[in-house]
Amino acid sequence: MTISVDPEQCYGSGDCVHRAPSVFTLVGGFGAVIPGREHAVDAPRVREAAEGCPSAAITIRDEG
Repeated sequence: MTISVDPEQCYGSGDCVHRAPSVFTLVGGFGAVIPGREHAVDAPRVREAAEGCPSAAITIRDEG
């Protein structure tokens, strides 16, 4: 899976960081994927963060 956060869509609720702190962080007050964690395997928590994102800024692409 590949995870990304659209900085144009994110409004900085921080919900992603709360749900999956090993994958997400805040940069300049907005959600971002921690460098090197774009292919994280913490799937349930990442999916929960994407589904719960109030601005729908998180995208998950399943590979293969």
